[in-house]
Amino acid sequence: MARPIVSSPLQSGDLAKQSVLLDHLRALEGLLVAYSGGIDSAYLAWAAHQALGERMLAVLADSASLPRTHLADAVAFANEHNIPLRIVETNELASADYVRNDATRCFHCKDELFTVMKRELERTGFRYLAYGRNLDDARDFRPGQRAAANHKALAPLADAQLDKLSIRRLAQHAGLRLWDKPASACLSSRIQYGQPVTRETLAQIEQAEEALFALGFRQLRVRAHNELARIEFAQQDLQRAFADHLRISEAVKKAGFRFVTIDAEGYRSGSMNELLPAEAITAAKNI
Repeated sequence: MARPIVSSPLQSGDLAKQSVLLDHLRALEGLLVAYSGGIDSAYLAWAAHQALGERMLAVLADSASLPRTHLADAVAFANEHNIPLRIVETNELASADYVRNDATRCFHCKDELFTVMKRELERTGFRYLAYGRNLDDARDFRPGQRAAANHKALAPLADAQLDKLSIRRLAQHAGLRLWDKPASACLSSRIQYGQPVTRETLAQIEQAEEALFALGFRQLRVRAHNELARIEFAQQDLQRAFADHLRISEAVKKAGFRFVTIDAEGYRSGSMNELLPAEAITAAKNI
């Protein structure tokens, strides 16, 4: 169950961990940061720019699984802080392994990302790749971490013992407006395992979520189960969502779904993983 994101003062050790992070980054002369515009990668890109100046580059991967509003916000944040940015196109939808949408999907996505980033290493002459894995991520099911390891991508936030809450506190302390941005995985993560990932389904999910944001909801997921949209709202929004169910249903059906349901358990990260058998998770971790 997701907890509301609230303002919190720095805790003992936060600034020391940030100092460790900055010292680590200064030693990485010539760094590419995998940047999505989420709080982790945004804070890492900001810190890398503080440490390295023009000797770093944030690389933003654009594909059908990235909502257009997220792309625009990621570009805006980089511009606000003068962070060097390059937008590259990834084509994970050309991979049958990705489109199949089994438990290894995230691995194939990140493999494509880091393959493209390695071409950027050659173009720039930089030496290192980094991504925004934090200390909490080791506890989750994240096959993409295996792809990162295969490509020798560094995880400076985790290495500095920074977890999600400490990153939010430090980002707020630094005046970064994204400090309280809700977590948001790629659109493909909203599609039930075994249902192929298509541009059409991704567009449906994006349109449905944008319509719900327009109704004033802030943290939610539209989970696609073929023609059924299962919507997860933040706990604090559930009562309002049930009361407003007719407008919600109308908005989501306009996006192309035939059936609409509100999940009574509310938003929780990675809920599609609840459908995975243990052996599938084990196999994906060992890919």
